[in-house]
Amino acid sequence: MSMPAEALQAAQFGVVGLGVMGENLAFNIEEHGFPVSVWNLETEWVDKFMKKSTGKRFIGTKTLKDFTQSLARPRRILIMIKAGDPVDQTLEKLAPLLEPGDIVIDGGNSWFKDTQRREAAMRGKLNFFGMGVSGGEEGARHGPSLMPGGSREGYEHVKPILQAIAAKTDSGPCVTYVGPDGAGHFVKMVHNGIEYGDMQLIAEAYDILRKGIGFSAAELADTFAEWNRGPLESYLIEITSQIFRVVDPETKKPLVDEILDKAGQKGTGKWTAQVALDLAVAIPTIAAAIDARVLSSMKDERLKAAKILHGPKASSSGDKKELKSAVRDALYASKICSYAQGMSLIGAGSAEYKWNIDLKEMARIWKGGCIIRARFLDTIMQAYERQPSLPNLLLDPEFSSRISAAQPAWRKVVSLAAESGIPIPAMSASLAYFDSYRSANLPQNLTQGQRDFFGAHTYERVDKPGQGFVHSDWQQLLGNKK
Repeated sequence: MSMPAEALQAAQFGVVGLGVMGENLAFNIEEHGFPVSVWNLETEWVDKFMKKSTGKRFIGTKTLKDFTQSLARPRRILIMIKAGDPVDQTLEKLAPLLEPGDIVIDGGNSWFKDTQRREAAMRGKLNFFGMGVSGGEEGARHGPSLMPGGSREGYEHVKPILQAIAAKTDSGPCVTYVGPDGAGHFVKMVHNGIEYGDMQLIAEAYDILRKGIGFSAAELADTFAEWNRGPLESYLIEITSQIFRVVDPETKKPLVDEILDKAGQKGTGKWTAQVALDLAVAIPTIAAAIDARVLSSMKDERLKAAKILHGPKASSSGDKKELKSAVRDALYASKICSYAQGMSLIGAGSAEYKWNIDLKEMARIWKGGCIIRARFLDTIMQAYERQPSLPNLLLDPEFSSRISAAQPAWRKVVSLAAESGIPIPAMSASLAYFDSYRSANLPQNLTQGQRDFFGAHTYERVDKPGQGFVHSDWQQLLGNKK
């Protein structure tokens, strides 16, 4: 479809890809006063979109040439398509139609190293951005959390639009300049890892309340609603309380009980674990959450194992109110550890790739729009305000005080779960992380001894600090002749 001459240069923003996220972001942008041009590989999607948007300031285009010609300069284009090869293929077709200074933003869940590669390849031809978008369908339509990474100069051209469409909180619009090249997609990847940890910790709290204490769906709904009025207040806690209130129209039972216990994942959690290993950052809570999803997917195997492998019967004779309070404290302390791990990973990535990411700003832009939005993020912002170079949230006086207060209940819950045979991999991992991090001495002196014994990998001596690595002839010291 050719563009009428009067339509050329009319749009302030362009959207490529009219799936759920692309469509909702297009409506969001237009509603904030910016005429939008749209294009989709399947041209019938453009027709359907234009029928939905009668009377609004949209330009529907059928070719990329018409699409690029319909945009005011510098062109500002958001690509909302499947990550991977489709992004490269679209860029290959789009780049020749653009000019230096034009801005292309990949808003999908792309691997941050792909974003680094694309940004380097496009440098001098156009400004390429990788932008994390969190909040799902609802967030895209009414205000997401946005994490853009690219050139600072390019950001200034898209800043007014991104600030207009982002979620708003008492701390401002939930968008900021994250850093160069892949910084935005890196932060979104870690955000998703934290999300995995958060969801698993909530699932474990639910399992203890259900199996260990015997809470009904109604009691669970009331409990999570109560917790959502305190320090645990968050989007995930809120929707958890609502989920427990929904009754299945067919069985008249709580709908949650009719859902198969197999969790899916799209890959960003796995990437978080891989990158953490590459950067030597411990994220045991997030890794445990990923493992839990993998184990949940082995439903058939678990059904067989349940008939062969037996453990203790899950039950508790303690005071319900007291145990509920203990689970709340355990959830809160574990959550602190999960966020501490995620923020440490962002800090390590920032140092490795020289991105200069402001961790306080990351907490700020997650306060609204995104899935992990929570009251808790205010406390994280304050921690980085007190000490911008804080190496770990556990070292902040506010967090160290809160986690110390929660310790007795936390340990009680982990013990109760172990005694009852209730798997709580993420809570247990959080506690082990806390105990490891606070330990002046760990047993890895033995590990180093073993490595030197069988592989001559050397070790450092505690009585000779700074004098380098040494090797011992263990067999000779044992008096064994070679």
